[in-house]
Amino acid sequence: MKTTNTRTRIIATIGPQNANIDSIRELSAAGMSIARLNGSHNTLDWHSTTIRTIQTAIPRLPILLDIPGRKIRTALVDEPLAFDKNELITLTTDSSRATEKIIAVSFEKLHEFLNPGQIVFADDGTLKFIVERVDGREIILRSFMAGKLGSRKGINVPGVDLGPVLVTSKDKAMIEFAINHDVDFIGLSFVESAKHVQMIRDVIGDSPLPKIVSKVENQIGYSNMQEIIESSDAIMIDRGDLSVETDLETVALRQKVIIETARILSKPVIVATEMLHSMIVNSFPSKAEVSDVTNAVLDGCAATMLSGETAVGSFPIEAITTMRKIVEQTEIFMKNGSVGGNQTPKLDVPNDATAKAIAIICESMEIDKLIAVTRSGFAARTLSAIGVEVPIIAVSDVAANSKSFNIYAGVTGVVFPGEFSTTNISHVSAVLKHLWQKKLITDDEQILVTALAYPTSGKRMNLIETHMVGDLAHALAWKA
Repeated sequence: MKTTNTRTRIIATIGPQNANIDSIRELSAAGMSIARLNGSHNTLDWHSTTIRTIQTAIPRLPILLDIPGRKIRTALVDEPLAFDKNELITLTTDSSRATEKIIAVSFEKLHEFLNPGQIVFADDGTLKFIVERVDGREIILRSFMAGKLGSRKGINVPGVDLGPVLVTSKDKAMIEFAINHDVDFIGLSFVESAKHVQMIRDVIGDSPLPKIVSKVENQIGYSNMQEIIESSDAIMIDRGDLSVETDLETVALRQKVIIETARILSKPVIVATEMLHSMIVNSFPSKAEVSDVTNAVLDGCAATMLSGETAVGSFPIEAITTMRKIVEQTEIFMKNGSVGGNQTPKLDVPNDATAKAIAIICESMEIDKLIAVTRSGFAARTLSAIGVEVPIIAVSDVAANSKSFNIYAGVTGVVFPGEFSTTNISHVSAVLKHLWQKKLITDDEQILVTALAYPTSGKRMNLIETHMVGDLAHALAWKA
């Protein structure tokens, strides 16, 4: 897998136009760090084929599969339904009733929760309606503006409790699909509590994959963000739904609060939705979009995400290249101290104290690479979260874990073809030899190594060493 010069990862959504080996390799070369698939679009057969294509094109490229969860969407339609201001349109929760003039929605009980006078948004809040009446399973809406409503568009009903959070049979089927296809991450929509995350973990069971990316995108999820962050492997800020479910004026402020909370808890955050939206049809972004990407990096996100820009846009390579260049320049300014951002959070527990000590050493010495020997990835995400500027190579003896480390800012995951010891630290030198033989570290580099030695009391780093690689290679008589 290609590594870029940026700490911040770039996630790009794969669509039918680039679901082939050559295009995926082009996207990776342009700067894509993680490939995303939207489970709300296309069939499982299409996703199965595309996953295998990605894994063939770039075996170490992590894959994120979004599963619909509680997100309500319109069903497939042959042509978008056009309407004028103040015109009535009809939604139905009975798919058999769908026609050219009646659009079905994915939530079969939506009609039970709506009453006249309530506001309904569609397509990330770009369309606004008021409920005129509910007639059985049909919902009659009056439009606030002219527009078109097409296939697979999101439906939001802010402030309306749509019932208890449940993991549906469709969710379970998609999670099983993800497990069977070795998908690295699943993105779960409208997560509202740690209990919801645990229900997903129960479905995943003992499988090391997929890791859980919880989307914070409504008021309940925002209010419960700390418990959601603590129980998840990563967080995604879906600003499209968040801005509709809360309010547009505070979405940038909520983004900052979520990222800061997650960084203190050493969890990576993905910022998503409309980051370079104009590049769906233009070969260059707006100045506001450049500022948006810049500020997400300054806030301390682990990854920025492209959706329609790469999935259906006319300039997918240009979009990734543009995002990479913005991220690179932002990180250069941050490293030089020209602008603030990514400040180290307060560290007051032993695990974080070790990470802080490593950060101080990296600032005080000419360390070229930081090697984290970590089965679970705890060291990788902790060091990433505190903003260590040195490139981090995180090595695990669990292949699935090592691949998932690539979501952490500044981290490259590597699998060790052996097993870590729990009674001695002989595997640490074996890991370094493996990296040297793979030319991931070279004789002229000074490295810092951290590991968990004699692990009997949980996940923590308790070993720190610095070495000139050439000295190690000579002393231990490594052979290429």
